[in-house]
Amino acid sequence: MKKHIIYLIVLLIIGCDSNLKKWMTYDEKQEIEENSNSKIKKLQYKRIQSISTDKNELIKGYENEINLFLKSKYDKLEPLIIEKSIPEIQQHIIDGKFTYYDLSLFYITRIYLIEFNKETFLNSVISLNKNVLNDAMEKDKLGNEDIYSIFGIPILLKDNIGFESLPTTAGAYSLKDNYTEDAFITKKLKSEGAIILGKTNLSEWANYFCSGCPNGYTSLGGQTLNPYGRKIIDTGGSSSGSGVATASNLSSVSLGSETSGSILSPSSANSLVGMKPTIGNISRSGIIPISSTLDTAGPMTRSIIDNIIVYNAINGYDSEDIYSKESRDIDIEKVLNFDSSKVRLGYFKNFYENDSLYKKAVDHIKENNITAIEIKSPRVNLSNFVKILDEDMRKDLKSYLSIYGNEKLEVSDISSIIEFNDKDSIVRAPYGQGIFKKIINDTMNKEEFDKLKIRLMNEGNKFFDIPMDKYDLDVVISLNNYHAGYAAVAHNPCLTIPIGLRKSNEPAGITFIGKSFSEQLLYEIGLYFEESYEGRVPPKNSN
Repeated sequence: MKKHIIYLIVLLIIGCDSNLKKWMTYDEKQEIEENSNSKIKKLQYKRIQSISTDKNELIKGYENEINLFLKSKYDKLEPLIIEKSIPEIQQHIIDGKFTYYDLSLFYITRIYLIEFNKETFLNSVISLNKNVLNDAMEKDKLGNEDIYSIFGIPILLKDNIGFESLPTTAGAYSLKDNYTEDAFITKKLKSEGAIILGKTNLSEWANYFCSGCPNGYTSLGGQTLNPYGRKIIDTGGSSSGSGVATASNLSSVSLGSETSGSILSPSSANSLVGMKPTIGNISRSGIIPISSTLDTAGPMTRSIIDNIIVYNAINGYDSEDIYSKESRDIDIEKVLNFDSSKVRLGYFKNFYENDSLYKKAVDHIKENNITAIEIKSPRVNLSNFVKILDEDMRKDLKSYLSIYGNEKLEVSDISSIIEFNDKDSIVRAPYGQGIFKKIINDTMNKEEFDKLKIRLMNEGNKFFDIPMDKYDLDVVISLNNYHAGYAAVAHNPCLTIPIGLRKSNEPAGITFIGKSFSEQLLYEIGLYFEESYEGRVPPKNSN
């Protein structure tokens, strides 16, 4: 506490003058022209900077603290925080090397250093909690002795997850003032002592808004850029900002959400561990939806152990979520003492023969006392998958806005959002609203919809069950988010783990997929693999 008082006294002495440079919007026409020649359509940007928000608002009120911290502590703390796991950070705090206040201010300062530099900015953080430092001081007063705890740890939330102190926008201009209540999982995090650092950028409306638009673009946050290759490598979507920010050490950990691939894709693209849980293990209440049938939230972290810590903090029964199940905490001791000889994994022949990183990872698994069997992808029919999203989003988004939406909002459903955006489409919808317009025109009756959901779930289960039953497998091994759709309709959990960089510097991930409620086993396999493989490669901005 004395340290905090001294720090505040120094701030008062310095006064209100800050030497921090303000963000100045620049002419990006040349950059956009250069990217128009990209062979990857999703990298052909129409806009990079946000033209609807002032970036300087991000750090408003923190200028003096950042300025002093840069002069006094940042460089000293960098090697103690960058790329460190939660248990390592907690141990440093227990040992008195720094405080939760220092930790939070470190990340705020780092956000400034990276996001306010024209050569390094990523547009990954869309808003910061103005109560962070006060929250951190409270945590320092209380103290903590558990290194496997989320207590005092700053976390970023994807900006479709409710947090009462900041608007919950999904990146959409129409929701820029959507101050609402905490989502169920936000309440869980707070109850466990986590510090909500802020919100991350994403693909607008969780990537179900415009046809062919880039991953990581929103009208409020601009274009999220991948730290492994700004404007060259895709960020993945839709939890783009969560992936980019966590990869760049702008927070300890983050939360994303997934309907089909939206955690797995940006985690793989940013050399992160991403968990897409079984539907029902993590509450969706207070999260802007695409599909009540398929949506889930999940942790995005730099290590398995951090992922488990976040997962244990957010899972639990929620009476407001129709799929919700009782708490299923991960037993960390079992994870740490995993017996690899008792599991059987299946790997896909086509990936093994055609992807060198996947082959290297599978060969490593075989060499480390785990049985791995070659399998072929079963042929199943996932036709009309997007109709689930269309039908669900039409009713689920309307329901969300009526229950959680701020009463001052000008929109109430997809039709009114389309109309709102059309009033100034250059600012609000530069890539159009193709998917939203499709949703309102593409309808089916309830009986057809229910039959479709059952058929797709059966097909998804078949995709995994056929090889798993044939070879008595516990888990199948995929690559990045390639089988996210199958896992989505089957309600199966997926855990992706970094396996290195391609020659293009693009990160890749190996993805373990188990049957429903097998998160414990996935984490056990995941940590065993991570400890010996060391697949995560930090981006250059981490140095």
